[in-house]
Amino acid sequence: MGKLRLNRTWNEVRTNDSWAIFKIMSEFVNGFEKMSKIGPCVSIFGSARTQPGEKYYELAVTVANTIVDHGYGVITGGGPGIMEAGNKGAHIGGGTSVGLNIELPFEQHDNPYIDPDKCIDHDYFFVRKVMFVKYSQGFVVMPGGFGTLDVLFEAITLIQTKKIEKFPIILVGTEYWTGLMDWVKNVMVNSYKTVSPEDLDLINIVDTKEEVIDILDNFYKKYALSPNF
Repeated sequence: MGKLRLNRTWNEVRTNDSWAIFKIMSEFVNGFEKMSKIGPCVSIFGSARTQPGEKYYELAVTVANTIVDHGYGVITGGGPGIMEAGNKGAHIGGGTSVGLNIELPFEQHDNPYIDPDKCIDHDYFFVRKVMFVKYSQGFVVMPGGFGTLDVLFEAITLIQTKKIEKFPIILVGTEYWTGLMDWVKNVMVNSYKTVSPEDLDLINIVDTKEEVIDILDNFYKKYALSPNF
């Protein structure tokens, strides 16, 4: 694999990079055109490996169902696991069900609960993350892996640096998230002071659908529903 990469000339790299711009632009244009029409939505994240019948899969279904019952749509990464559960809950509730799919060599495939006109395919993770951040009125983060953490911490960073407007970030599952957030507070905030205490003000850890919807509704009693940048 390494030798194959080394055999590519710099001219080939420059040519490929230049043409990639058009593919990237097309993904942004397609995403912006479709996502701008969906209305206020909440994104639900979590592991693609979570199976139907498991605790957090079923909780994600009920959370999504409650979210659409309160007038929001649901956005997920479009794949299996928690993503499928989020779309399923939205579908059962008759609400908007969006899937931002990504082409991957494993785990990822479209789930059957996405609205047919709202399944948007991506080749590039960074384009997909822009869609999540721009068009979500909140992040509901179920237990997940590196991809879940990637989107979570990017959103926190963008809010911290005021590149986007504030929106609620809700971590579901105290048993899963408390250890991570304790480390952030004890090590990053208190010991090394690499993060300010107020940077964590919008992060909530909850366990129930009622807590999720209370946080969303209380936030939007104070702020307008609109794209984040």
